Amino acid sequence: MKIQSEINIGLVGHVDHGKTTLTKALSGIWTDTHSEETKRGISIRLGYADITFRRCLECPAPQCFTTALICEHCGAETEMLRKVSFVDAPGHETLMATMLSGAAIMDGAVLVIAANEPCPQPQTKEHLMALDVIGVTNVIVVQNKIDIVSKERAIESYNEIKEFVKGTCAEDAPIIPVSAQQGANIDILIELIQEKIRTPRRQIRKPARMYVARSFDINKPGCPPKDIVGGVIGGSLVQGKLKVGDELEIKPGIQIKKEWKSLNSTITGLIAGGESVEEVGPGGLVGVGTLLDPALTKADSLSGSVAGKPGTLPPILHEFTMKTNLLDRVVGTKEERKVEPIKTGEPLMINAGTTTTIGVVTSAREKDADVKLKLPVCAESGQRVALSRRVGARWRLIGYGIIK
Repeated sequence: MKIQSEINIGLVGHVDHGKTTLTKALSGIWTDTHSEETKRGISIRLGYADITFRRCLECPAPQCFTTALICEHCGAETEMLRKVSFVDAPGHETLMATMLSGAAIMDGAVLVIAANEPCPQPQTKEHLMALDVIGVTNVIVVQNKIDIVSKERAIESYNEIKEFVKGTCAEDAPIIPVSAQQGANIDILIELIQEKIRTPRRQIRKPARMYVARSFDINKPGCPPKDIVGGVIGGSLVQGKLKVGDELEIKPGIQIKKEWKSLNSTITGLIAGGESVEEVGPGGLVGVGTLLDPALTKADSLSGSVAGKPGTLPPILHEFTMKTNLLDRVVGTKEERKVEPIKTGEPLMINAGTTTTIGVVTSAREKDADVKLKLPVCAESGQRVALSRRVGARWRLIGYGIIK
């Protein structure tokens, strides 16, 4: 049985529309585990859940689709279809940078829209634009919370959603009415994910490259020195393979005095699907154990890095020129305003892969801009980066750039 997930699917949408509850309905895992998340009832960091989609050979579609080993309808043993990693992105407006970091490792997305609120809400629109900007095209829309609205409101909400997705990457996406709380229509959702969000072709012959989305110190306080293990990084391979014992380079690494130095280590362990494995490939979310000092990896301090075979990673960029593509209007606010051209001297929030940094525009032209970065990125020519501008007290998505 294959342990590693084949594909990463994002769960995106406005705060409190039921993304984390939907993840639990699919997987049985509650992804809000950080103490602040539990206290405030919202997702703050990216949550992950590995789910195995299965099918009962005795039951007709769609009720044959499940995540259970034994069919809930007829009691027959189910067969495995594929393993999927769900990335639960926070919906709160202050956490847009975290959502954009998560979008960099998504192969497809489920946009969750609650039927009990008018559509679109500000972050529903912002998240859908973010998928467009980053280039995620395989999208399914879930109309959640249908158990707490009338039939008339459910139909009205459906029509609002149809109008909202016109002209976006979700224009032709199926809209599935679901109650994540009651588990209604989860089988139909699994069937549609199987049909619409296919596993992409992977480039396993290229040198390994991994986008780091999380990093941890897994040692407990008071652990004796002889039992301390090295730091762990988590994320997704976009190409190549990693094996236990391989040499690993992590860029941009750490800052020593005024210079950034990449980190080199050896892979001591690999985790995929909650189990130790000897080798991992692209797709799904993986944990990589290293010999790094755990002080370097604690509290997500290496998130946003790129890891891979030494000598094969893109350069560390402190500044770059990009071709800019701006949206017509600023999304994410109640009153949408026109996106003004980028100006020389203004700061922009830039998301490249899983990296979030601030860049000051040193020269702005009609379709190009030069930016100098506060924190460097590991990126290459032709790579797409998301651009956000300060509007009031928040960073708002305004478009994307392509590094020249």
